[in-house]
Amino acid sequence: MSVRQIILLRHAHAEPASGDETDLSRPLTANGAREAQAAGDWLKTHGAQPDVVLCSPSARTRETAAQVMARLAGGKETSIETRIYEATPGALIEVLEEHADADCVLLVGHNPGLETLVSLLTDGTSDQGRGMPPGSIAWMHVDGDASIEPGAARRRHYWWRGESKAARGL
Repeated sequence: MSVRQIILLRHAHAEPASGDETDLSRPLTANGAREAQAAGDWLKTHGAQPDVVLCSPSARTRETAAQVMARLAGGKETSIETRIYEATPGALIEVLEEHADADCVLLVGHNPGLETLVSLLTDGTSDQGRGMPPGSIAWMHVDGDASIEPGAARRRHYWWRGESKAARGL
């Protein structure tokens, strides 16, 4: 039986909104750019090879995705998916199911949708989340022929730059 991989990446630290700037236009901080680079390095070290890269339209997610993909050097084009911004776990599942034929999907988005989705897919509940700090990664496996639904995924890795210098698998 084949296994599909779902890699969820929360955008790295972003500047607070200022003046007439919108939430969508908030860029990464200098530290956020380093977080995104570290996430890309970690994914490369762990052999991530996304077939599909989906990203929220916000500046901070697009910048995070660009930093990560530069590290992966896979040449995959990042698709901007407007439904990821402010998405519920249900909306994120719909987006992921549209790419059920991909072996590995990297989705770059926001909380609280991402951390709730991780809890829902791995634990079957939406209230057991461990949180997803900025720049964090949740890498899950779903049996290739299974629908993406509560409890259907196994957590392969959970990582964030602040956790430790060494990658920690769960």
